[in-house]
Amino acid sequence: MNYKKLRGYIFPNVFAMVGVSLYILADTFFISASAGANGLTALNLVLPLYSLIFAVGAMLGNGTATAFSLEKSLPGNDADAYFSHSVMANLIVSIPFVFSGILLPEALMAFFGADDFIIEIGRIYVRTFLIFTPFFLLNSTFTAFVRNDGNPNVAMAATLISSLFNVVFDYILMFPCGLGMFGAALATGIAPAVGIAVTFIHFFSAKNTIHFRFLLPSVRKIARACRLGIGYFVSEISGGISGFVFNKILLGLSGNVAVAAYGIVANISVVGTAIFSGVAQGLQPMASEAQAAEDTQARKAICRYSLKTGILISAAMLLLLCAFAREVVAIFNSEHNAQMASLAVSNLRLYVLGFLPASANIILCGYFGAIGRDRLCSVISISRGVVAIVLFAWILSGLFGIVGVWIAYPVTEIVTLITALMLIRKNGI
Repeated sequence: MNYKKLRGYIFPNVFAMVGVSLYILADTFFISASAGANGLTALNLVLPLYSLIFAVGAMLGNGTATAFSLEKSLPGNDADAYFSHSVMANLIVSIPFVFSGILLPEALMAFFGADDFIIEIGRIYVRTFLIFTPFFLLNSTFTAFVRNDGNPNVAMAATLISSLFNVVFDYILMFPCGLGMFGAALATGIAPAVGIAVTFIHFFSAKNTIHFRFLLPSVRKIARACRLGIGYFVSEISGGISGFVFNKILLGLSGNVAVAAYGIVANISVVGTAIFSGVAQGLQPMASEAQAAEDTQARKAICRYSLKTGILISAAMLLLLCAFAREVVAIFNSEHNAQMASLAVSNLRLYVLGFLPASANIILCGYFGAIGRDRLCSVISISRGVVAIVLFAWILSGLFGIVGVWIAYPVTEIVTLITALMLIRKNGI
């Protein structure tokens, strides 16, 4: 088993996914400095839209890239056609997002729970970033194929450079240019286009085996890709679903300040999820190759090493966030709002307890997707991302109030991990 090669896939993907999470963190920091708690509330209420866009992009990008990896070693294959199908499918899927941004930003914000004052602050942000949906979706496909075509370092560079662009231009457009929320959304929207441009380093290199052809997406190929990518979809969308449910509950329990406090915690959690997703995506090329070669020993070794890596990272993050919760929250509390700080600090320490089981769940889901066991991946993903999180949020908030909302996340991840271990034992994987 070539662990050096595996690390060469995992760690560039971890760094790349941390870069993706900076998209949201940069907006959170600068919007907090510019618009305070109300700006944070507006941003947090529309984060489910971000989650949906990133989820669709992750499913199509990673799903088609996985199919590409599974098929490219077969004789007479047409594996690189998956790239063309993915690009065209992303363009088609982006159309309703773009038109919703142009025509319905106020209605979307109202649906997510914004009052008239918050809608006035956030509608330009929603309209702008939705118009850039095609770039968010295509960026996932381009980086996934570059990674699976044997160039994880270029994929990492593309993501990190686009993230750096977002951070720098968030500041430039919001403050020196005075564009406020519009500037934040504009920088965030242009950033994935920068990432796509960087990936062309690979496409114009001698190592490239991917070629684009104009064609309508095959329903059969896209359906297969969606099955393989469902774990990535649910991993990304779970934050949006839990955010939507948590926001609704918190608005009823304690109003906009509680939503702003949850926004800080949720955005910090984005970094953890991104790291675990990076490990899951990093194992995928080699796990798919081992599966295609029917090398069971290598496949299991890849899974074990990836799980150990994810759990060690999650433990370190848990300790750091518990120790420095007050300092981390203060970064995003430019108004020094005491009520928001108190809610965020105390409940951040509860929320991040879910990192340990979440790391295992996300990595196992990525592993199952990589070896073509999409049904197992779906069960784990839907449990943690949809069914269990909604169920426990409502039950525990009814029993314990605001504290119940925060502990719903770790309880969900623990229950899901138990389910995953039972499935592994039953299926002899």
